[in-house]
Formats: sequence, C-alpha cells, structure tokens
Amino acid sequence: MKERILTDVLVIGSGIAGGVAALILAEDPQVQVTVVTNAAEPWESNTFYAQGGIIGRGPEDSADLLAEDLLRAGCGYNNPQAVKILAEQGPRLLQKVLLDKLGIRFTGTRGDRPDYIREAAHSTTRILHIDDATGRAIEERIIEAIEQMPNIRLLTGHTAVDLLTLSHHARDPLLVYSAPTCVGAYVFDQQNSIVNTYLAKKTILATGGLGQIFLHTTNSSQARGDGLAMAHRAGARVINAEYVQFHPTSFYRSSTGVRRFLISEAVRGSGARLVDTAGEPFMDRYSPQWKDLAPRDVVARSIHQEMLETGRDYVYLDIRTYLSQARIKERFPTIYRHCLEEGVDITNDLIPVVPAAHYHCGGVWVDAEGRSSLNNLSVVGETACTGVHGANRLGGASLLEALTWAYRAAQEIGMDLRDQLPITADEIPFWDDTGDDPADPALIYQDISTIKRIMWNYVGLVRTTPRLSRAIEDLRDLQNAIDKFYQTSRLDDRLIGLRNSVQAALIVALAAWENKIGQGCHYRE
Repeated sequence: MKERILTDVLVIGSGIAGGVAALILAEDPQVQVTVVTNAAEPWESNTFYAQGGIIGRGPEDSADLLAEDLLRAGCGYNNPQAVKILAEQGPRLLQKVLLDKLGIRFTGTRGDRPDYIREAAHSTTRILHIDDATGRAIEERIIEAIEQMPNIRLLTGHTAVDLLTLSHHARDPLLVYSAPTCVGAYVFDQQNSIVNTYLAKKTILATGGLGQIFLHTTNSSQARGDGLAMAHRAGARVINAEYVQFHPTSFYRSSTGVRRFLISEAVRGSGARLVDTAGEPFMDRYSPQWKDLAPRDVVARSIHQEMLETGRDYVYLDIRTYLSQARIKERFPTIYRHCLEEGVDITNDLIPVVPAAHYHCGGVWVDAEGRSSLNNLSVVGETACTGVHGANRLGGASLLEALTWAYRAAQEIGMDLRDQLPITADEIPFWDDTGDDPADPALIYQDISTIKRIMWNYVGLVRTTPRLSRAIEDLRDLQNAIDKFYQTSRLDDRLIGLRNSVQAALIVALAAWENKIGQGCHYRE
C-alpha cells in the first residue's frame, strides 16, 4: 500500500556527499533524516571506487598554492569564490570530519600527523591516501557511522523517480505562480514495487555522476545521471555539463555496462609504454616531447585516435618490458592482482586498456552553501556544479569538494528547519501507476547500449560539429521512444535509470553543441 512519509530532510544518495551531509544534520537529535539509495548495498557509489587520494594541507602547502593549482587545472574557468572556499576550508574540514569525527587514519600516519604524497599537476605534496583504496575506506566508515545514528533512516533498494515541486505536483493549480520549491521526491521501493511519496522540509540531491551513459567508465553502476536528470525535469539550473573528464587507461573487458578498473598513471610513470597490436609504442607520434607522460587529456585523445584508425576497441600498455617481475609485484600489487583475476599476468602479458569516462565537472548549479535554483533543494558532490573544477578537475579535489559542500549545506539547512512544509501532506497526490506491462529487459538493454555508443562515438573524447549534430538527433529520437516505453511499462529501477540516462545524455550533448570553444576536458575540433 502506498504511503506518504514525512521527514525533516530527505537525502538522495549515500556516497561521501550524501553521507557526510546526513551525519552533520543528525548531530541534532531532533532532526529526522532519511537517506535513500537505489543500490542494494549502501556503500555502492563513486566514492567507494575512488582509488586515489584526497587533498589535505601538505607541510609546505598553503591555501593560495592550492588555489593556483585548481585554477591551472581548470583552465582558469573556475568559480573564484568556490576555489577560495575549498582552498581555505577544505583541509580544515577534512581534519574535523574525517579525522576527528569519523576517526579515519590515512596511510603513513605517525601519531596524529599523516604523511603526504604528490600527484600530477600538484605543485607540492598534499595528497592523503589509504593505500590504493582511499574512497572505499572513507565510504565504509561513513556508512558504519550512519547506521549507528538513531535519527537517520537508511533505505537501500529505493530509487528516486522524480523530485516533488509545488508547481509540478501540488493539487492547487495556482501554485504554478509560486517560487519553484522542492518538497521531497517520489521514491520507488524496489522490493515491494510501489512508489511512495516522501515529503521533506529540505531535500539533498547527492546521486553522483553520469559515467554510465558512456560505453567505457570507471564509475559505479549507479552513476546514470539520475540526479542531473531529475533536477533538470524539476526546472533546476544546470551548467558546464559538457565538461566530462576521461581517464586514459582503464582495464578493457569486452562486456559493456560494467565499471572499468583503473590502471594508474603511476604505471606509465614507472616506465610503461602504450603500444599497438604489434607491440610498437605509438605516443611518439602524438606527443613527441612528452610521449607516454603527456597530460591526461592528450594521452586519452591519442589512444582514442589510435583506436579509430586501427578499428580496435582497445590498445595495450606494456610494463613487462620495462620493469622486472619482482618490481611489478612490489610496486603495483593491487593492479597485478586484479589483472591476474581477469586472466592477464602483467609480468608476462600486455595490458589491454581503453580511456573511460571518469568525472563530471558540470552539473546542477549551486551556490556557496550548496543551494540550487529551487527553494529547499540542495545539491552536493558530483551531481552539483560549484565551479571549483572549472573546465577540468585537479586530482584529489573531488572527494574534498564533496566533503566541503556537504558540510556547508548541512550547516545551512540545520539553521532553517524550524519552518513547516509549505503545504499539507495530502496536497501532493500519490504516484499514478499508468503502466501495466512489465518493462521488457531486451528493450532496456538495447536502448542503454545505444545511448552508451552514441555518447562514446559522438560526444566522447573528441567532439566535432557533425558528430554532435548526429548525437542530438539520435538522442532526441531515442528519448521519444523511451518516453512512450516509460509511460506504458510497469516501473522498475532499470526503467527509471534508462529514462534518466537518455535525459542526462541529451543535457551533455546539447551543452557540448552550444560551447564552440574547446578547453579542458571539452575538446572540440
């Protein structure tokens, strides 16, 4: 039986952004927080798969130095206010939330003072990490802390369908003249196959990125662009959607729709070379000066071009020629173990690699406190666009940005929860179950496969006017077909994801079409 469920704050997403926001809000025992995730396991998120580290304040670091690095990486297209906030407050909040509140300990910790490492494009040592699974350790501790809070209700297997707004959903038609205001979300209970109405004084959108709309991605299977699509349908402002960062080397498998395992840039830093099917290095042709150590976007586009010219779905990375077997196992134990599980012994075999969609620098516009253009809707993490990253993301900045804006959003929301809902609960009708037929899994599979290939081939690493034109035309036709499919089919998580994926794909493609100037991770010929 359908229900109307009231909560003070509804958090959609359980990665570092949604998790930290929920924990900060729940410090007030009078605040009731509901966290929903469409995943079966609460930790399933892009945060969990973040191999690298998180920016801290290194021993020879400063806020000004970090700001300079962020601006350089973002091609100067960054929001200056957001950069200032992250550079000045981010490392302090890392200490306050991750170290002091959650008790997380980073690799190399000596007493209360962690060691720092340096990553590409950083001018000093400032990266904290937990071996090569930083995100996993952080996410597991966040979920553990959430489960210990009596005033947080954590629901897995619950998929947000649409944000509730007064102008779209209230029974009173005159509310269309009111300011755009979010009052919760319709949420699909996967186990019971019903859509319940969650009404909240404040809603936080933290669904992560959209890597799964591309053929190859390092993202979680949940990163379908759900939050971006829902916010767009509700009328929220979206910016910088064309800026999608690709990682040059992920482990290639023939199956699609699965998360790609990263082959760290440190492998090439240790001497490995990118080679073709004949075992010949090819980066000399694309970047004679830097070769395999060229900037990430140059390497990714070079691999992409090599694949197009040879008709292959991948290239190879050769480390066996340049490092001894003992050194490979010592330096890259996790990569060695994972590749071995896939049937590739990197001490003897070439590693098949392909570029993969990695991080979305754009998203739902938010201000310094994470507030979107819709009243009572905050957006944090990769779903949001604070402007910190500009046209390209600096390594280690995404986790810190998610933490910083989750904290700031929670602080702002916590001071504004005394007000009641702007309407009574029964003013929002129950979900209308119009579809009768089960969603055909073959149609869902074909449609999502089509979206992935359109985005990979036409809106991927290299974008041209003819490619983008074809992408927009094909995606619009596909969206029309999916909308009809959606209206006549019984709801399930896969169908919701398909509807969101085609919407997110169109948002990215249209933004790429509008932006005629290529910069950062939007490369347009």
